[in-house]
Amino acid sequence: MDVTGALGAMTGDRYRESLDDGREVWLGGERVKNVAEHPAFRGAIDEFARLFDLRLSDPEALEIGTFVSPETGNRVSRSYTLPTTPEELRAKFAATEWWMRESWGQQGRSPDFMANVVVGLHDFRDELEKNRPGFGANAAAYHRFAMEHDLVLTHALGDPQIDRSASPLDDPDLALRVVEENDRGVVIRGAKQLATLAPFSHEVLVYLNGVSAQRGAERFVLWFALPMNAKGLKILCREPLGAHANGHSHPLASRYDEQDAMLFFDDVEIPWERLFLLGDGMLALRGLSRINAWSMQSTHIRFHERLKVFVSVAAMLARSIGVDGFRGIQEDLGELISYAETLRLGIVGAEMSPQRTPSGLLAPASSYGLGFWSAEISSRVVEIVRRVGASGLIMQPTEADLANPELRPFLDKYMRGHDIGADRKARLFRLAWDLVGDGFGSRQELYEYLHRGDPGAGRTRLLRTYDRSAVDGRITDLISSPLPA
Repeated sequence: MDVTGALGAMTGDRYRESLDDGREVWLGGERVKNVAEHPAFRGAIDEFARLFDLRLSDPEALEIGTFVSPETGNRVSRSYTLPTTPEELRAKFAATEWWMRESWGQQGRSPDFMANVVVGLHDFRDELEKNRPGFGANAAAYHRFAMEHDLVLTHALGDPQIDRSASPLDDPDLALRVVEENDRGVVIRGAKQLATLAPFSHEVLVYLNGVSAQRGAERFVLWFALPMNAKGLKILCREPLGAHANGHSHPLASRYDEQDAMLFFDDVEIPWERLFLLGDGMLALRGLSRINAWSMQSTHIRFHERLKVFVSVAAMLARSIGVDGFRGIQEDLGELISYAETLRLGIVGAEMSPQRTPSGLLAPASSYGLGFWSAEISSRVVEIVRRVGASGLIMQPTEADLANPELRPFLDKYMRGHDIGADRKARLFRLAWDLVGDGFGSRQELYEYLHRGDPGAGRTRLLRTYDRSAVDGRITDLISSPLPA
């Protein structure tokens, strides 16, 4: 893939302009003419643009978040680093920490997350080359292409939720599939969900296939990358959660509604140079954990930042209404802190016990168990903040209410807090409402539960892969002779 003319690290203006590329985005039954100018999308796009500009304009952020490409001399995102030393691994995740802190842990599909998936794709290139000659080289070339252009990527992994009791072998519309192979590449037909950030991304990666291991399912097994403006690709968006009316402020929803989309592939042609795997279900299953070796750590870092926000918001809510001295509230706040600290230590542990991959890169220790634990505790975190804020989460004045001279005396008298005025208390509670109460908060919590994969299936996979041999052997030795009385 050609990197001639690539400009390296993205700027805000370049990002906005890049989204006006003829992509077929649908929202509310109408085709969106220009994604960057649509009012339902503008807040999230502006936030991405702000972060891109900040990364280049702030000297510290520039050093943390970028490095100089040895091939082109461009400044490029450090998220694409191929780490081979502990120092490079630390620098890579310092860039992740910067992005997640600046976005309050709210961007589940941050550019850092998907860049780390592309690093994993590059790492798996030798195995992909065995699938078909050229596929491994395609993976390496795509890493270089995405890095030099600083692509914003999404992935689309789930099959359509039509009838999960049936098999795509009986009804091929249940899964994305290859319908033709020719000199130019392959033609695919079907749909994928749930592509978070799809309308705001430059390209989509597809690398998970629900029927990978079934015999006869080879046409459903494919890994590829595709521009969002590809001919035949339709992007159907869900209801926006960040565009609110009636004067109510939504400080998080208005900036971090990443959008989620169904992707319809209407006989889309994928060129050979954009294909990474075809037909080999067992290879696809083995590759899934390999290519997520770095993105999982990115997810942990983001969720840790999100947990820290929950801790502070909950503690400030409790203080604002004078319940921070109550024993039960203190126990709840301590529980939140225990989750944040457990995850922090897990993040440090994964980085400080890295593993050398077959290709020679250095990856954090496998931490899928930590990921599934995070998915399980997310709903409990939301529950605690709801308990602390209680009914105050529902009833708070708007900025227009606060600015009204006739209403303001009543608000100052009856809607103030323990040590906080009515205006700051209202803003604090509306921030909490964004986290745990409105459509945005509910979507974020559901995302936390689902996006690491099904927790039940994940725990079963951990059971199959966990190494018990040493302790099993010691117990076998212990019980092989009579136990002492």
